[in-house]
Amino acid sequence: MKNGESRMEQIKLIEKLLEIRKYKEIKEILKEMNDVDVAEMLEGFSDENMIRIFRLLPKDDAADIFAYMSSDREHALIDSLTNKELENIINDLYSDDVMELLEELPANVVKRIIAASNPETRRDINHLLRYPEDSAGSNMNIDFVDLRADMTVKEAIARIRRIGVDKETINTCYVIDNFRHLLGIVTLRKLVLSSQSALIEEIMNDNLITVHTMEDQEDVAHDFQKYDLTSMPVVDNENRLVGIITVDDIVDIMQEETTEDIEKMAAMVPSDKPYIKNGPFETFKKRIPWLLLLMISASITGKIIQGFEHALAGSVILTAFIPMLMDTGGNSGSQASVSIIRALSLDEIKHSDIVKIVFKEFRVAILVGVTLAACNFIKMMIIDHVSIMIAAVVCLTLIVTVIIAKIVGCTLPILADKLGFDPAVMASPFITTIVDALSLLIYFTIATNLLNL
Repeated sequence: MKNGESRMEQIKLIEKLLEIRKYKEIKEILKEMNDVDVAEMLEGFSDENMIRIFRLLPKDDAADIFAYMSSDREHALIDSLTNKELENIINDLYSDDVMELLEELPANVVKRIIAASNPETRRDINHLLRYPEDSAGSNMNIDFVDLRADMTVKEAIARIRRIGVDKETINTCYVIDNFRHLLGIVTLRKLVLSSQSALIEEIMNDNLITVHTMEDQEDVAHDFQKYDLTSMPVVDNENRLVGIITVDDIVDIMQEETTEDIEKMAAMVPSDKPYIKNGPFETFKKRIPWLLLLMISASITGKIIQGFEHALAGSVILTAFIPMLMDTGGNSGSQASVSIIRALSLDEIKHSDIVKIVFKEFRVAILVGVTLAACNFIKMMIIDHVSIMIAAVVCLTLIVTVIIAKIVGCTLPILADKLGFDPAVMASPFITTIVDALSLLIYFTIATNLLNL
């Protein structure tokens, strides 16, 4: 049975149990499920039934399940829960989950959440709110285990047992001095395998990889991937430990950044909501700016065609090959740009590699252009029955267009990145518009010279 069908059967069963008030049976079903699956299942209920089921959850599980729910369902719960229920949930959430929640809710709801929090949680929230959105500081978690360098292993393990239950991770512990300067890290594995009388400073690893609070979240994700980390300490300007970022946060960041890049590459303003949650008017607002800009820029191609009306009048057959040339040029440029944008995002290339990249794309363009031109020449001779000169004009244009398109496609993203812009903006729609105009200029220039039009 597919997961979707199984989920629907669970929802129907629980709805029946709700009707006959068999709450004990519902609790037993929920107890056997993973927290993520419970949160996903709750999405299938009406708001009223979702709230009834949520109140049946054990207090210890409610906060974890709440953190996995979609923002609109979290909002519905917040509106329905009492201040005491809300306080229990917020105080049990990890700080990074609270921040993610606050970023998606209206200001009046945020005020209620902060008011319902205990003083310690409120202090943590206010601390995290100081950092810009999409920075390491706004994504960090302050629920970590810190140790002193002069502790023994026995004392460290006792501290982990005492405070570890409320921490996001205890696999890696952070060694600090009296001023909270980060000195090193020590893993739980190292603690367990070391002598209980050994000092933390003797077994800690002081070869640290850290991230600054103001660093962009995308750069943090790259560091996680590069160094194969599961957590990373976040420090301030004075190297004081202020929080940690864990791999589950990085997965969310990578998904968010990838979605944003895909939307930019498709000429859309990035959205912070899932597709299904955006209404028609919101979707319209995200798409229309780039469409208007591209439409206006595409009118340049019309002006170019008008400027060569005499050439077209002298050989009308040339018109038939304009779409093929423009499409092939646009596709060639898009291939190069997507490859470069991806390489930039993975730090596989640097700005200084631009000459090497252009030379490589030029060689690729020669091979591609000649192959396409040869195939097209045969097709024009056998199927289209055009003159050799017309075929020569089209095929020569095809080679030059592919070369220009590849060079434009590989250089624009690098130049955009060097100037501080997102290279994803220089993707298919934008490059296609530029290449379309260039391909027409090349086509008509070659045609007028070879055909004496």
